[in-house]
Amino acid sequence: MPGQAIAEPQAGPKPGAAAGAASTDSALTLDPRLGLLAPGDRKTSYAPVDIEEPFAQIMKRLSAEKSGVMRRQADLLAERYDLANRSSKGVTMSRGKPIQTGIRVKLPAGVTWSALAGMTPAEIKDKKLWPAGFFPLPHAKQGEGGMVFPKVHITEIKKQEGRDLERFDVEFDLPEHFIPEFPPPIFLTTRPELGDVSRGQLVTTQNFFELFDGILNPKQLDGLRLLVSQFPQQQFNQTSDRRSAKPSLGVSCFECHTNGHSNAAFHLVGDVRPQSHRRRIDTPSLRGVNQQRLFGSQRALRSIEDFTEFEQRAAYFDGDPVIAQKKGVHFLDRGSEVHAMAEFQELLDFPPAPKLRVLDRKLDPKLATPEEMRGQEVFFGKGQCANCHPAPIYSDNFMHDLRTERFFPPTLINGRLAIADGAIKTFPLRGIKDSPPYLHDGRLLTLEDTVEFFNLVLELKLSDQEKSDLVAFMRVL
Repeated sequence: MPGQAIAEPQAGPKPGAAAGAASTDSALTLDPRLGLLAPGDRKTSYAPVDIEEPFAQIMKRLSAEKSGVMRRQADLLAERYDLANRSSKGVTMSRGKPIQTGIRVKLPAGVTWSALAGMTPAEIKDKKLWPAGFFPLPHAKQGEGGMVFPKVHITEIKKQEGRDLERFDVEFDLPEHFIPEFPPPIFLTTRPELGDVSRGQLVTTQNFFELFDGILNPKQLDGLRLLVSQFPQQQFNQTSDRRSAKPSLGVSCFECHTNGHSNAAFHLVGDVRPQSHRRRIDTPSLRGVNQQRLFGSQRALRSIEDFTEFEQRAAYFDGDPVIAQKKGVHFLDRGSEVHAMAEFQELLDFPPAPKLRVLDRKLDPKLATPEEMRGQEVFFGKGQCANCHPAPIYSDNFMHDLRTERFFPPTLINGRLAIADGAIKTFPLRGIKDSPPYLHDGRLLTLEDTVEFFNLVLELKLSDQEKSDLVAFMRVL
């Protein structure tokens, strides 16, 4: 029945449940068109166009609310994860940033990972034992969403270009030690002998020509220019309907895909309604897109040109062409601008992996450690990882539905309704150590967390040694 109230599943702490597994949000309602609705969900797909509240008043109100928004998200993260800075000895990202190690997802009281792995999905669901950190991770401001950039990126852009990417209503939520190194290196398929062609710099409008003139052809160079150029976006634009203190030209593709990789900036997918169902998306790397045939976590776009055009025209504005027109969308020309941008992106290579053989990209036994060799055996055997992540890029270029809803009832978490996700793209695992956090929404902070997640979801029953070996293997991909 329209508007019928139903009890919110797990509306607050329950015996045996991990802290942070669910929020104390109000009861959900049931709508015949939209299914479950969370408080604040609009029963329409359209955003309001005419903003009647003066901008100064909006900024004052949302700025005052910001500390409460971030406190709520910080409490959720602290309840879900061990957020300590605990790095691995001797294993770093490509430019030397230490990799965080260990399982960071907290377990429900009195439960062990081995005991949990021995249960069926139905038992875990009935006993409400699904670990809090395995639930979808909500946007820090789920009710609005939008792009949120890490402080390190905001600081460097302000230094180089004088632009301010800070939002007055929300800020980045994960500790810096859980995100990719900044700035990440750039490896080109055409000039592998050069190594990191960024020379350790964040590539922007201020230095792209100096760094790449003589390395790229003119069309590729123009494509890179467009990738670092700003275009209007939902929260960063020249209208009063923005979340930056001053009007701006917007954001660039490389604002999230920093140096063609990722800085872990996040936003909400534009494809889903209502708002509570919209999924947080952690920025994926663009490395190796020349060997991929699906783009977008769930959209299954068929080319990097489609992805480039779709992101700038739709994702920038939550899939709302009316709002896009209002805020000044720039319609990229497919035959020149999109083509040039795609041509540069298809030069972005995975980082070197010296322990992998040339053709099949599996381990060279002469270079690998016994632990890494055992991990490879688990990866291609008992772990079933290669079913979705086959060599050489460790992706099958398909989408798969993990059906995690087998493990928990619909659960409202800080405005995000954890429910069936559907099929998600298989992202490549080449260079995976450079790309924390993991899974499409960044809910898994370490590779150890990722192994425990899939051990439960796929019901693998891996031993502790097999898990450790598997992590060692993935670190050298």
